[in-house]
Amino acid sequence: MERVRILGAGPAGLSAAITLARAGCDVDIFEARGDVGTRFHGDLQGLENWSGETDVLDDFAKMGIGTDFEYAPYRDLSVSNGREVLDFSCGRPAFYLVGRGTSEGSLDTALRDQALDAGAEIHFSRRGAEEEADIIATGPVRDGLVAIAKGFTFTTSMENTAVGIIDQTASRKGYAYLLAMNGRGCIATVLMDNFQDAGACLERAKALFAGMTDLDIRDPAPCGGVGSFRTATRYRDGDRLYVGEAAGLQDPMWGFGMRFAVRSGYLAAQSIIEGTDYERAASEAFGDLIRAGTVNRYLWDRYAVRNYAFLFERLKGVRDPLRHLGSFHSFNVYQRLLYPRARRYLNAEYEERKERPSPEV
Repeated sequence: MERVRILGAGPAGLSAAITLARAGCDVDIFEARGDVGTRFHGDLQGLENWSGETDVLDDFAKMGIGTDFEYAPYRDLSVSNGREVLDFSCGRPAFYLVGRGTSEGSLDTALRDQALDAGAEIHFSRRGAEEEADIIATGPVRDGLVAIAKGFTFTTSMENTAVGIIDQTASRKGYAYLLAMNGRGCIATVLMDNFQDAGACLERAKALFAGMTDLDIRDPAPCGGVGSFRTATRYRDGDRLYVGEAAGLQDPMWGFGMRFAVRSGYLAAQSIIEGTDYERAASEAFGDLIRAGTVNRYLWDRYAVRNYAFLFERLKGVRDPLRHLGSFHSFNVYQRLLYPRARRYLNAEYEERKERPSPEV
């Protein structure tokens, strides 16, 4: 089999490497940083389970991606407007929490070890030349629709917990969350605007969570990151295939992208192995999901942040939160009608951000 060069050792690049190496390809991965997961600091993130009809871990198994990383299923979750809390229970996990970073048991190190075991070679602290690469998996593109997350991780005695806040004092056009998994916790605020308010929003979120939970924080350490959301995707440029965030594959609404990343890496690898059209396969897999997310982001920006009370009242009538979340990604008739307007709005609304310096978190 041929030699394949991959830029980036995140979930998308490593998933591609695992698939290719197991098929007999010689795989070289070039990672600019000194190890996998170094832009994370023990963050807790969710493998969402609502954008597809099948369980995300079952999807991993079908792709040959092992689940030998630490994870915990979350069927119970809570949403607050800062004053009132709604508790939900799902028939199957709404998401699986995983750790990110360089520590053993994280999603990043587990995928790294699977790639190495399959025979791939990882060249750390080497960027590699993009024009010589076959697969580009270099993460967020800074000219997209930018969001930031600012928070901290900590050790805790709290039970496994997932609480989200939709309130303009705890975020800016985004949300805040408290997560606890197996003795570790994370509090963060996600801002889609007014990034300079991140510190104040984080303090407000911490205070709100302290009022609604038995908050136990020990040994806090800062964490955060930058998200890049685009209304358009790019899967191919000449012979180069783009996967994960480098392709624009991240939910424009809430920022979830790991499920998209792993699947896109697998599809790109399969296209090389089988000689099939990756661009077509990726468009079929993600096109409607990205378009639906674009409409969701538009509606949130235009209406929801100015009417949190209405949104919160609507949530009180939700019987199955997982099905409710899934309906946002169906690209239904209503979303199809709104999509051209939503894309124009988001492109215009965030165009000026492309000229701003990248926010620091």
